[in-house]
Amino acid sequence: MNKVKNLYRELAKKYGRPEGQWKLWCKRPKTPKEKEEVIIGAILTQRTNWKNVGLSINNLKAAGLCSLQRISRLSPEKLASLIKPSGFYKTKADYLLAAAKFFAKKPKEVRRDDLLLLRGVGKETADSILLYALDKPIFVVDEYTRRLVKNKRLAEDLSYDRLQKLFEGNIAKSWQLYQDFHALIVIDGKNKK
Repeated sequence: MNKVKNLYRELAKKYGRPEGQWKLWCKRPKTPKEKEEVIIGAILTQRTNWKNVGLSINNLKAAGLCSLQRISRLSPEKLASLIKPSGFYKTKADYLLAAAKFFAKKPKEVRRDDLLLLRGVGKETADSILLYALDKPIFVVDEYTRRLVKNKRLAEDLSYDRLQKLFEGNIAKSWQLYQDFHALIVIDGKNKK
């Protein structure tokens, strides 16, 4: 019996299609503009809640700047003022500028190792960008994933790499499945708070 597959079925039955922020993040296909919004959101969501990220994204949209190309040309101060609701806005402005400049160069193939070299981008953020913006089959591990795995006693080693292997090794290698599964894990985690 595959406990990981059963967990996905259980969450899908309980919540259906991912909604809220996940409606965009799990949309198929996404426009280039939508992909950029996901990348921006992946940077801004670090250490804050999605409601605040949404406010920051709305500020960028209202200013006509919700584009990596446009963000790459902003001063850190201007960007920080627009993303203030996300918290840690000066630091996140630096992180977002680095990511925007990277993507503005239009790399042919974005690799995880390249993303991990960017300031402020760790495994979770890199994998979120790869999975949700670039449709790469890589499973995202976050605190909700760790908590669920621990509660369901699916693994004792809760390290990022170990949990990623647990999910990727027990379900089909599919970016669509990974997007939905991870989104449902987060939805479930937020509902249990």
